[in-house]
Amino acid sequence: MTDGSTPRECSIASAMAVIGERWTPLVLRELVFGVHRFGDIATATGAPRDLLAKRLKSLEAHGLIERRRYQERPPRFEYHLSRSGADAGDVLLALMAFGDEHLRPEPPVRWHHGSAEAAHELTPILVCSQCGEPARSGLHSPTGPGAPTTTATATTTTATTTATTTTADVSPGAP
Repeated sequence: MTDGSTPRECSIASAMAVIGERWTPLVLRELVFGVHRFGDIATATGAPRDLLAKRLKSLEAHGLIERRRYQERPPRFEYHLSRSGADAGDVLLALMAFGDEHLRPEPPVRWHHGSAEAAHELTPILVCSQCGEPARSGLHSPTGPGAPTTTATATTTTATTTATTTTADVSPGAP
């Protein structure tokens, strides 16, 4: 709850404090791609080396990555996702889906899902673990200390997103 003088408690704000800086999602992207060494991460992201060093230290301090020594003299390290860092991969997939749908005429990266024998192109969507419906349809009644104090329900979109093996089908006005 917020009284107007303090910001609303929010998990989004907490997550953004850790991964919301411009270079951080790109660093996580490279780790997901299997790029682990500082110089390679710097090249692939385009991040200035001083900022990259700060982001890696922050990600390590917050438990999203682990630093592993691969050379003794001089000491050199690789960076690997921790379990919470791997969980952030879902956020990256959602950002990628948004960028592919709304910002890029042709997606520059396509992920595949399934076994090597039965792989299909991945179109990520967020679904409810209870009913399997897209999470943004039927969203209502937030509760908890960060929830609005008014009785108004959350605004939801009426478009339904359906995953296919190639593209997302967004049908305005769908139930």
